[in-house]
Amino acid sequence: MVDADGPNTTSVPGWLRTGAAWAWRLLLLAGLLYVAARVVTAIYIVVVPCAAALLLTALLQPAAGRLRRGFGGRFRLPSILATWLTLLCTAAVLAGIGFLVSDRVSAEYPTLVTETKHTSKQIQSWLAGPPFRLKGSNVQHFLDDVPHFLSQHKSLVEGTVLTGGRIVAELLGAFVLTLFVTFFLLKDGDRIWAWLIKELRPAAAERADRAGRAAWQALVYYMRGTVAVAAIHALVVGVALWIMGAPLVIPLAVLVFLAAFVPMVGLFIAGALAILVVLASKGWVAAVVLLGVLIIEDQIEGHLLQPQVVGRAVRLHPLAVILSLAVGSVVAGIPGAVVAVPIVAVITRAVPELRRTDPPVEPPAEPPADPPADPRLARTER
Repeated sequence: MVDADGPNTTSVPGWLRTGAAWAWRLLLLAGLLYVAARVVTAIYIVVVPCAAALLLTALLQPAAGRLRRGFGGRFRLPSILATWLTLLCTAAVLAGIGFLVSDRVSAEYPTLVTETKHTSKQIQSWLAGPPFRLKGSNVQHFLDDVPHFLSQHKSLVEGTVLTGGRIVAELLGAFVLTLFVTFFLLKDGDRIWAWLIKELRPAAAERADRAGRAAWQALVYYMRGTVAVAAIHALVVGVALWIMGAPLVIPLAVLVFLAAFVPMVGLFIAGALAILVVLASKGWVAAVVLLGVLIIEDQIEGHLLQPQVVGRAVRLHPLAVILSLAVGSVVAGIPGAVVAVPIVAVITRAVPELRRTDPPVEPPAEPPADPPADPRLARTER
């Protein structure tokens, strides 16, 4: 039925009206997200260094703040000097780690090739005995080809081991924009944030300031906890490889440290590579032992390290972590996977602060006026 003013909306079910209202809003939101994604893709070379600078600033800000505040009220440094000292120390540490990794790969790679040949012969004799009794030429050719592959593709394997270190070196060396943004965020972060929210209305500015500080605190806790957990992973894997006598201990430990910044997936990939190196150099028994160490370490991380080190401020459900990694990797590859979980953690802390509206604070009551000094004036006023 149609009225004079148009269709009769009373005949439309309520659930359909609600669904239609949500549908056009979701379509509008999807269009805005699509446009934002296209803009980010167009300025990808700018977005990635800025994202890296934010993560690096969240990691280094506590150290720079400590240098500005001093130790026990003494040895306070100016803001610019504290910023430069923090960045130079960080660059020196990363350069030293990169040099050490490169040196160890060049020195221990021949040992890996030699031990792989010995292990392949052991596996061949083991397969030839009971219960397998495999003496086919295919097995022998396959096992003989493993050392040959390692010898012919040294640059490929070395590049795989050093991929994480090269990414960090590129972010801190080749991308000048990253250093530029990091420097000014460390030096003038508070003033930049105050400038961003100064044009808002007082109530909106207060909520934005509260949400921004909560989000930044979550990002700082996330980076601090992730670095601590990654260091523990690298230490445990490095000690296990050292006890086994495996080659490439330091490069694999550094790779495990860098891979820990991609939750769940990164440690799995780095651990698989370490197991392959141990399997090729020390045999399947040592590989199984390392696999057990990684499984125990993963359980300790999920039930002890993440809750205690990272804390409740950025605790996310594993399903949220997996979905965040999937979306981030599809949208932006490895950089997207690295920043996906911090973005979700920041949003989960900022949105409640934006939605929270505190009751207006009542202004303090004015004190009563002083009684007049002249009694006659007081009687006149009464």
